[in-house]
Amino acid sequence: MSVIDAMNISASGMTAQRLRMDVISQNIANVNTTRDEDGNPYKRKILVFEERNTTPFAQVLGGKMSEKAGSGVKVTEIKADDKTPMKVVYDPSHPDANEEGYVTYPNVNTVTEMANMIDASRAYEANITAFNSIKSMALKGLEIGK
Repeated sequence: MSVIDAMNISASGMTAQRLRMDVISQNIANVNTTRDEDGNPYKRKILVFEERNTTPFAQVLGGKMSEKAGSGVKVTEIKADDKTPMKVVYDPSHPDANEEGYVTYPNVNTVTEMANMIDASRAYEANITAFNSIKSMALKGLEIGK
């Protein structure tokens, strides 16, 4: 693996975690959105990560160690969280209340989102640390000839 490949792997991780933080921020901003452009309550968004450009593990073990085993991470999808139930609150004075007086609020839990934000922030910092370590090793390698 070259130095540039290692930097690209860290950069892909930083890009993915930045997008994750953006989506979490969007979730927190819409915690009380009872009606979107389609007239439905906002649904929490989640990301699906995948490794990009992978070499099958059997090929790596089969003697092709010179090939890349992986080259970072990518976001393949931003999807709505359909597993977490929506919050239903009795508030007959709300304009979006149904006939029984219940309002459906988004399935966004602020505590969960803040924990995910801290996790994404730490992952971003870890990628910055790895990137800076790679950069300093490359600079030290260039100084060998002095």
